[in-house]
Amino acid sequence: MDTDILTWLENENFYLITRNRKSMPRHLSDHIAKGGHVPGILTLRPNASMRDIIDDLLLIWEATEGGEYRDQIVHIPL
Repeated sequence: MDTDILTWLENENFYLITRNRKSMPRHLSDHIAKGGHVPGILTLRPNASMRDIIDDLLLIWEATEGGEYRDQIVHIPL
């Protein structure tokens, strides 16, 4: 269940990479409304090439500071 995943992400301090662009915004909003937080959620754009996805994941990993994507959903490739 998505709410369990968000709680796990918060507890373990992990980002989520998902194709769930439909319901994840609602689940994240509900999670935040209950006082929860997540390090960040990265959603994959439809039809994105694996190369573009990997390149952007590497860029995000190398160029971001901790907490930069807290409680946000970012669509990749950027």
